[in-house]
Amino acid sequence: MPGLDSPARLSAVRGPRDPGAATIARVPNRLASETSPYLRQHAENPVAWMPWGDEAFAIARDADTPILLSVGYSACHWCHVMAHESFEDAETAALMNDLFVCVKVDREERPDVDALYMQATLAMTGRGGWPMTVFITPSGEPFWAGTYFPPEPRHGMPSFRDVLRGVAEAWRERRGDVTKQADTLTQRLREQNDAVVGGGMPGPELVRDVVRGLADQYDDTHGGFGGSPKFPPSLALDLLLRRAWMQPEQPRAREMAEGTLRAMADGGIFDQVGGGFHRYAVDDIWLVPHFEKMLYDNALLLRDYALAHRVTGDPAHARTAEAIATYLLREMRLPSGAFAAAQDADSPGGEGAFFVWTPDEIQALLDERSARAVMLRFGVTAGGNFEGRTILNVATPMDEVVRAVGGDAAALIEQARPVLLTARSARAAPARDDTAVASWNGLAIGALAEAGVTLARPDWIDAARVAARFVLREMVVAGRLRRAHADGRGRHLGTLDDHADMADGLLALYAADFNPEWLLAARHLADRMLDLFADPTGNGFFLTGSDAPALVARTRDLEDQPTPSGNAQAAWVLVRLHGLTGDRRYEEGAEGAVRLVGEQMARWPQAFGRAIATLDALTCTRTQVAIAGPLNGPATIALVECARLHAGPYAVIAAGDPLDPRAAEAAPLLADRPQVNGEPAAYACSGFTCRAPVTTPQDLATALTI
Repeated sequence: MPGLDSPARLSAVRGPRDPGAATIARVPNRLASETSPYLRQHAENPVAWMPWGDEAFAIARDADTPILLSVGYSACHWCHVMAHESFEDAETAALMNDLFVCVKVDREERPDVDALYMQATLAMTGRGGWPMTVFITPSGEPFWAGTYFPPEPRHGMPSFRDVLRGVAEAWRERRGDVTKQADTLTQRLREQNDAVVGGGMPGPELVRDVVRGLADQYDDTHGGFGGSPKFPPSLALDLLLRRAWMQPEQPRAREMAEGTLRAMADGGIFDQVGGGFHRYAVDDIWLVPHFEKMLYDNALLLRDYALAHRVTGDPAHARTAEAIATYLLREMRLPSGAFAAAQDADSPGGEGAFFVWTPDEIQALLDERSARAVMLRFGVTAGGNFEGRTILNVATPMDEVVRAVGGDAAALIEQARPVLLTARSARAAPARDDTAVASWNGLAIGALAEAGVTLARPDWIDAARVAARFVLREMVVAGRLRRAHADGRGRHLGTLDDHADMADGLLALYAADFNPEWLLAARHLADRMLDLFADPTGNGFFLTGSDAPALVARTRDLEDQPTPSGNAQAAWVLVRLHGLTGDRRYEEGAEGAVRLVGEQMARWPQAFGRAIATLDALTCTRTQVAIAGPLNGPATIALVECARLHAGPYAVIAAGDPLDPRAAEAAPLLADRPQVNGEPAAYACSGFTCRAPVTTPQDLATALTI
């Protein structure tokens, strides 16, 4: 292609190469100095990768060359497959280097880049996923896209080399068509994200309709919604559990939530030995997982199982919550106290090899009765259920195991778990991505704090505090929250979900210990959301801040997938802050975000669980409880525990010592709330109108149930 190798800086990036050589010397490319573990995984590819940035675009403009954008993340199985098949292949790399400026992006570090070009990929192909492969003009406009491409034609997919040649030929020979396609698609992306509110605020009837809609999609046999693959519907479960808490006389919401939670906890998607959930199941029965483990899934599910125990009292949910929290603290906690992003699906033995078992392996570790109990309970057979080995899952009811093995079968199984875990830890383990992502740490902080309160685990709350202090100390630079911290550095401006999820975690911490520090920090993040991310027209929020480097379109994050959408999580945070502060700006911001997706919520409830829960909170009778008294005093603690028990799923509780001026500064709900006759007092409020103060848990319970 004329001019492609002519710019001096282009050849400096790519390095000298003999076009006829079969191999290329493996020298680090421009990714070697990046903080992202995912990008550094590609640092010795023969591809002349560059990170996303001005330099790559300048080279593309100078050379009049399209950019090949590849987006993935460290725990992505098919990203590793495509890297091995194509990016590590010398001939494929030579073709990439000849025809394109190659740019690699970690979606965990740059969700804004990922979101924009994923919208383009979906628009062009009707499907998305990672690895994502997008061809863009030197000005950033996408014109052709796909996901994984094999090295040879397969299953109706072209080979990656054929794709490279075809796109390059189109750029060279049919530039007008390419430019027209890029212009048209970019305009569609801008229009898609320039959302306009289509109506007024939805009413509470929408929430009732959504629950009925979820019931129509519910899998009564296996739990969850729809068929394969099945992802944990964390946010839909949260909504259903809150509805079950509010309306116990209508059991369907509870049945769907509990049925799904039990099925997932019994399935292979749950690590029966080490705790924690894999990312999703490739089938519809929760048996065979995609083996990577993500921080966000486990944080959201920890909260779900703790909430399920709170609503139902079922100890099985508490046990699952404990197993998730134990996994997070054992395997995902970094030396700093923050939490790592993910664990790979792959290990040196192959995908899933770390997690599966044979009868011989179990029999070598346990006595005969224990081995028999474990194999019967978890379905371990000679033939296995996954490539000749067995993914542990609850295959046999415990009463049948007891009849076969004896009355102590359950105890034998519990005693066997640490033995299996110790033996498994000697295997070659999947890699861990040690990036601390602000958003996902916020979810983990909130989950540990909330579950710690529900299950009386102060050590979990302590862990949440340590992680929160790390983020606030190390990931806020010049007053601006950063997206990710890796290799000792915090890089890239935080996006909307970083601010919203961290604020949510800090609010949960405040609800756990009532330290004003957490609430003040949450309010600061919320104020930044309103200043930097809010649509000036009142139509919700953008994904990136107004101070962020501009892309060809400014995207919005509207759907839950699988983390809460930034738009909905921002609204969720703002509703609670309004209850604690009375600041009307917060309520207006929440209402605008919910109005923005009002029509979509009714059509696709699974994709808008957090927005629907926020609507539920906005339209129900919201309760605020202000408790004045020394935080460590037994009488204050008793009032707090009563409020937690009776105030409802959307209530906010503020507590503080009247002698501490920071308490009311952080939570104006506490202002002018004195003790009564020197005794701690509780004020039950609705719509900021409060009943007379009470000093006993019994009277507070009455005030909250009137």
